[in-house]
Amino acid sequence: MSGSQASRARVARRIATAAAYGGGGLGLLGVGLAGVLLTESRLAVRAIGILDGDPPHADGVYGEGFADPSDAREPLVLAFLGDSTAAGLGVQRAQETPGALLASGLASVAERRVRLANVAKSGARSSDLARQLELALPHRPDVAVVMIGANDVTRHAPAARSVRELGEAVGALVSAGCHVVVGTCPDLGTIKPVRPPLRWVARRLSRQLAAAQTIAVVEAGGRTVSLGSLLGPEFASRPELFAADRYHPSAQGYATASMALLPSLCAELGLWPQESAAGGVVEPQAVLPVAVAAAAAAGRSGTEVTAAGPANGTWRWATLKQRFRLALPRGEDAEPAGEGAAPAGLEGGDGRRAITSANSHPEADDAGATKR
Repeated sequence: MSGSQASRARVARRIATAAAYGGGGLGLLGVGLAGVLLTESRLAVRAIGILDGDPPHADGVYGEGFADPSDAREPLVLAFLGDSTAAGLGVQRAQETPGALLASGLASVAERRVRLANVAKSGARSSDLARQLELALPHRPDVAVVMIGANDVTRHAPAARSVRELGEAVGALVSAGCHVVVGTCPDLGTIKPVRPPLRWVARRLSRQLAAAQTIAVVEAGGRTVSLGSLLGPEFASRPELFAADRYHPSAQGYATASMALLPSLCAELGLWPQESAAGGVVEPQAVLPVAVAAAAAAGRSGTEVTAAGPANGTWRWATLKQRFRLALPRGEDAEPAGEGAAPAGLEGGDGRRAITSANSHPEADDAGATKR
């Protein structure tokens, strides 16, 4: 383990421990440095554009074309909680939101209808999750996806409190019999309007929060996927992955993040096939103390962390797994996505076509969903 990962593991465990014991004021910046960065923060806010309108409404039933007509079971219920990235702010069509993409992908893999209930709200912080739970739990979700953390960093919410609020939300969902997958705080250090030194601090804070979130989620019974790539290095060099405000992802950006989440979402429900060397693909994994696994995942996008064994004192073991992700095409290899087509780079083998294939079924309307 590198020195930076060891340091990140210590900070993550410190934040998570403060969260578990009711600490709320644990910050990650000294007072002097925070004062220096205040002006930079204001300049960045002015430089980032503002998106008009609300995210597309994508709630509905997905996957009618995949389900067996004789299957009388009720649809699987997928709840979505979190901030503007969970809501899909930045795209114009319902089928381009991460909720719709993952509902379609899950329906394809499960060969069963999936009902999406998205209660995420733009601007939400972890403190809003309690309110969102009140909206989500009446739907009796089978599985929930939570994407939260960016606003906690940008609005300087105390890290320990944010982590505690997320852990409590995950615990409440698990207690209700719901499986939980959390997309951790994205890497905010690649937002173009954010200049050094604020950019460096934003990257450090978002990665430290992501690692602490992972500890809390795993110990509450959920699993996490690092979404550093949501605003990470791949996006820094590819402006088409951002929306018009240069902050929120574009349709291609959401599709890439959803593709990273889909295997973990399916695995949480026991639907993802076990890959082996005989099949030509192996998912690299390791069993590590949860804080070490969390630190490693925060620095590598698309990495899943889930519990692996009982608690051991103040430590809990976790499985760190690098799920296979398809690289987006670059330069001359990229093709524009036509009407109803999969966004560039999403068509490939090994089941990854599932995330957008619902859109090709004539039974499906705008998002492959039957709106209700």
